[in-house]
Amino acid sequence: MNEVTAAFAVPLLQTRMEDCERLNNDLRTLFLERAGAGDRFANPEPRVKRNKTLYESRFDLFDWPESCVQQLRQFCLGRLYGLIKQINNYDDDVLGNLHFGIESWFHITQQSGYFAAHNHPNHSWSGVYCVQHDGDDPESDSGRLCFINPNLASNMYVDAANVRLQRPFSGAPLMLRLMPGQLVLFPSWLLHEVMPYEGTSQRITVAFNARFRYTGSKTL
Repeated sequence: MNEVTAAFAVPLLQTRMEDCERLNNDLRTLFLERAGAGDRFANPEPRVKRNKTLYESRFDLFDWPESCVQQLRQFCLGRLYGLIKQINNYDDDVLGNLHFGIESWFHITQQSGYFAAHNHPNHSWSGVYCVQHDGDDPESDSGRLCFINPNLASNMYVDAANVRLQRPFSGAPLMLRLMPGQLVLFPSWLLHEVMPYEGTSQRITVAFNARFRYTGSKTL
């Protein structure tokens, strides 16, 4: 019996918050207000290439006391802990002794805004939550979150025997158009970028990075 296996795989979780319309409206209102306050809430030291039509906040978003922010924080961390438990085969005792450090922020992207390829050093897991994405062609690449295939040698030689490989074996990037309420979790080392947003409205997302310290007595 022949069995084809995915020898090297990247875990990526896509999930969605149900009944998220009110929360997203509250987040949108708050973010637009803070973005309009000049540099007070903006990231003072941007390190990834972007242009002036993309606004990035400070990295302390999940520390804000507003109820909409805390509701989103709980949702994101709940899904992340669930993913960690599942793919590491941890029990609740181990999970309860995983303590996190986190940084979080929001982006507001206007027409032509983009975010260059990057990853997130010194963290194990990252996430992106979509608050709003509209005003453009949903079939285009506008504003898509693009994950770059880490198997960089996969295009060393391409012919008819491998040009149409299907996932998880394809060497092509993974292009995701996020819907409001959608959360994507992925390893922080995975290179990704945001394609130029070509709409007439705006694209609003929340991003976060997390690292963990284990304090339990069990050996992992």
